Amino acid sequence: MSASLLLTLGLALANADTTPIDCSACAGWNEAQAPFRLHGDSWYVGTRGLSSVLVATPEGLVLIDGGLPQSAPLIAANVESLGFRMDQVRYLLNSHEHFDHAGGLAALQRLSGAPVLATAEGARALRRGSTAHDDPQAGFGDEANGYPPVRDVQELADGNAFTLGGTTFTLQASPGHAPGGSTWTWRSCEDGDCRDLVFADSLTAVSAPGYRFTDEPARVEALRASIARVAALPCDLLVSAHPGFSGLFDKLAAREADPARNALLDPGACAAYAAGGEDWLRRRLESEAGAAD
Repeated sequence: MSASLLLTLGLALANADTTPIDCSACAGWNEAQAPFRLHGDSWYVGTRGLSSVLVATPEGLVLIDGGLPQSAPLIAANVESLGFRMDQVRYLLNSHEHFDHAGGLAALQRLSGAPVLATAEGARALRRGSTAHDDPQAGFGDEANGYPPVRDVQELADGNAFTLGGTTFTLQASPGHAPGGSTWTWRSCEDGDCRDLVFADSLTAVSAPGYRFTDEPARVEALRASIARVAALPCDLLVSAHPGFSGLFDKLAAREADPARNALLDPGACAAYAAGGEDWLRRRLESEAGAAD
């Protein structure tokens, strides 16, 4: 990357909306990762611990998830290093409204001018720059959960889709980990080989101390429904909101070792990812039951 490009990005991102969030996992999540092609015109442009995907179409770009506020410079630099410009981004999509996936959206919106698309529940949290009061992680407090508010957020309902440059993106509502959870699906083609790609929201039952999923049966059922939904999706290539939960970099290493076989293509990936979420939920409920005895 040229020195002038680095300087331009540095100046553009020297704003309050990239002020780092400090958390125990943040440094590891935000380790830089070189961008790489997933399939066709879909690219991974996120960090080592927080996924972000760029989809190029003839009519502009779609960028999924923003990581932390301090992830925005890395994501923008990855986009630019692929030969694209941030002002070509037409839509920003969000998996869910926690600071590690939505924290960089305000900066990326400033650079691109693109609206963020989210569920109604997610949109409300994005606009206020913190989790909803009924979020399992709300107990950490607004200061710990806070991130730069997002000004331009458009709401989509479950199953709504939009098309840009011949590529159709569909929102699959995936509440449970967060009230506004969204999984995004689209198809990407490479030399006539068209595949179903999935950017899956987190499916883990995680909360602030003192919260009990057992006391919220509707949330448990919502999470179970989200798990089942992701498991059943047409899914040739999976990117999860945290890439490690779907073994993305292990698959990338396998592809690099054997370029003739794209190990990222794994039709069983969504089912396996969902099974991990179901196991996590089972263990969480068992732990809560044991603590109550």
